[in-house]
Amino acid sequence: MKFGICNEIFQNWKLADAMRYAKTAGYDCIELAPFTLLPGASGKYVTAISPAERRAIRDTAAQIGLEISGIHWVLVQADGLHLTLPDATIRQRTADYFVALADFCADLGGQTIVVGSPKQRSLTDGVSHQQAWDWATAVFRPAVARAADRGVTICFEPLAPAETNFINTAAEAITFAQQFHHPAMSVILDVKAMSSEVKPIPQIIRDARGNFSYFHANDANLKGPGFGDVDFKPIAAALRDVSYDGVVSVEVFKFEEGPAAIATQSLAYLKKAFAP
Repeated sequence: MKFGICNEIFQNWKLADAMRYAKTAGYDCIELAPFTLLPGASGKYVTAISPAERRAIRDTAAQIGLEISGIHWVLVQADGLHLTLPDATIRQRTADYFVALADFCADLGGQTIVVGSPKQRSLTDGVSHQQAWDWATAVFRPAVARAADRGVTICFEPLAPAETNFINTAAEAITFAQQFHHPAMSVILDVKAMSSEVKPIPQIIRDARGNFSYFHANDANLKGPGFGDVDFKPIAAALRDVSYDGVVSVEVFKFEEGPAAIATQSLAYLKKAFAP
C-alpha cells in the first residue's frame, strides 16, 4: 500500500510547496482537487487547464519525487453539472465533462478519479431511484470507455444519507460499478462515509474484497486519521486480509489543526496503525 494526501488540505499553499511538504513528510503520492488549480477561473472547469499547464504539474511532481495518484472533488465549483437531473442537456454536458476529466487525470499522470459529488447526484423531486440509476449509468458510459483507453479508473464513492439520497452503501456502489463490466469503473471506500453504515468498517472492507480500487483515510468527525475515535488497526488488518495494495489517501474536511499538523500527524498515526 501507498500513503497519499489530498492537496486541498494545504489551503493557500502553492501546489509545488504542498508537494514538497508531502514528500518530506513521507507520503508516496498526492491527490489533486481540480478547483484548487483554478483559483482565478470562472466555473472551475479542467478544460481551462492547458496541455502545457498539465505537463508542468506532472513535471513538478516528478522532479519532487511524488506521484500524483489522481483527482477528486471533481465537480466542486464546476457549475451546471449533474448526474440525475431530468434535463437531458445537463446530463449530456456532465457526460462530456467526465470524458474530459479522464483525459485530465491521465495527462497529470494520475490513475484514479474519485467521484463523490453528493450535490451533483442527489435525486430531485419526482425522480425515482431507478430512473436516476439509469441516467447516471448513461452519463458514465462514455467516460468509462475513455478512462479505459487512458489507463484511468473511475471510482464511485458511496456517501452517507446525510450527504446524498443516491447510493449510500458500499454494496450499492459495487452493484452500480459492476454493471459496466470493466475495471475502469470501480469503487472507493472512505472511512468517514463507511462510518454511517450499520456494518462495522472492517466487515464492509472484507465484503468488498476485489471490488474497490482506492481508499480514503479520515475520521467520522471529518478530521484526519488519529484525530478522532476511529481505530485504524482493525481497518488496516482488513485491508491486508483482502490483499489491497492501492493508495490509502488522507482526506479531511476540517482544517483547524493546520496543514502541517494534519499531514504529519495523520501519516504518523497511519504508519503506526498499519505496522505489521
